[in-house]
Amino acid sequence: MSGDEGSSGWQLTESDPGVFTELLKTLGVDLIVDDLYSLDSDALASFQPIHALIFLFKWVANSDERGGGSGQFDTAFPGFFAHQVVNNACATLAVLNALMNIPSLTMGPELSDLKAFTTGMDPQSCGLTITSSDFLRQSHNALSPPSAISLDGLDIPKTSEDAYHFIVYTPVAGSLYELDGLKQYPVKHGSYSEAGEGWVAKAREAIEARIATYPPGAIEFNLMAIHDDALPKLQAELKASQDAGRDLQADQLLVRITEENDKRAKWALESSLRRHNYLGFIHALTLALAKAGKLQPATEKARTVMKERIAKAKKDGKSMEED
Repeated sequence: MSGDEGSSGWQLTESDPGVFTELLKTLGVDLIVDDLYSLDSDALASFQPIHALIFLFKWVANSDERGGGSGQFDTAFPGFFAHQVVNNACATLAVLNALMNIPSLTMGPELSDLKAFTTGMDPQSCGLTITSSDFLRQSHNALSPPSAISLDGLDIPKTSEDAYHFIVYTPVAGSLYELDGLKQYPVKHGSYSEAGEGWVAKAREAIEARIATYPPGAIEFNLMAIHDDALPKLQAELKASQDAGRDLQADQLLVRITEENDKRAKWALESSLRRHNYLGFIHALTLALAKAGKLQPATEKARTVMKERIAKAKKDGKSMEED
């Protein structure tokens, strides 16, 4: 869950598949993350096998501790589970709660050492171990925009903001579990059949039950899947098709490979833009406007636009302050 960024040393993380895929790469895990826009079986088919679902939702105080009432706490959970002990760490914590429960997963040395070190620890101790790891904190913070301006010590009144929280749904020992670092225990949503969609069908029921606890029409959610990287398999199939002279199949595979590469190129561009420090650009632009005599008109126009936004927000019953 999000909170005061300066209080923990962990920064807020954007709910973006490129961000989470980059985190997996840093952790030495050859899986990727993609947005899911539907829980329909047809929509999920192209991402199989799916190892875990990352769910972002608007956190509400005193909400149902069992995630929609469709599960029960499991005090004897057989896998890895860590509590969230500092603000803003829930994204990385959710990823770790998922990865540590994927059987025979290849991971980097830092993550392998962490898994070995935390074996047998209780959830609180696991959470403390994770948040005290410089490697994990730096990997987490590397995904966030740089803090170019510090407002510490200015005594600026703080306004309340909606809090959002990451959790995961993942299969462990034949049952679907909801792993939420803010809960005392994992939530067990029951066993599932290996036939058909397997655990994903059970996860659909649990997620839909959670969403049903919000007002009709609520859209404060995001769902992502941790799944196998399709690119190596597609490249192998392309080579086999080309060697066998199956030109039509090869052309279809080339289209899919191009789509995958374009997606990764987009992620790389967005990552570079996210990490860039724009303070120098803003200073140069402001200076250029001032020299051209356009800074004052631009400032007045911005103030007018802001007043219009504030008036509209008040009319709609929303809170918005003018600085």
